[in-house]
Amino acid sequence: MNRPQSARDRFIVFAAKGFGAGYAPKAPGTFGSIAGIAWFALLLLTPNLTTYVIGCVGAVFASVYLCGEAERILGLKDPGSVVIDEIIALPICYLPYVINGRAADGSLPSIGTTFTEHAWLVVAGFILFRLFDILKPPPIYQIQDLPGGWGVTADDVLAGAFAAGCLALLFVWPGIL
Repeated sequence: MNRPQSARDRFIVFAAKGFGAGYAPKAPGTFGSIAGIAWFALLLLTPNLTTYVIGCVGAVFASVYLCGEAERILGLKDPGSVVIDEIIALPICYLPYVINGRAADGSLPSIGTTFTEHAWLVVAGFILFRLFDILKPPPIYQIQDLPGGWGVTADDVLAGAFAAGCLALLFVWPGIL
């Protein structure tokens, strides 16, 4: 493993490691996913669904860049300590909830309501995401073969999409909310 030399490289590796979450000695992906809950909460502060989705898409592209650069700098393929991909993928899990929970004026569900009345859904999304990310059923496993940061990021985005589908089928659209 290479050691980042320049300030730029050190910053890229730090960001790719989830601004510290990836330095956890055990289960860095789980710690990255916990940080993803914070990213989800920040996105809930945006004014509407369009901004939420733009935040998710922009974060995917940032992750692709950071993960690809971190692989190059560290000289490792998909290092476990690189967790920005888990962080950015977590809000994708909650898209059905966010879409379903919009108010009449188009505003997103509040953080207060989300983390109190619907905390069970936040936990369920987290668990589903971790299961899909760890087990990597097809095509999640195969998508990791994409080059560079695309492979590192795409499997987590797909795990988030699978978790979103499960949340939609199990909780959101049957009218439990």
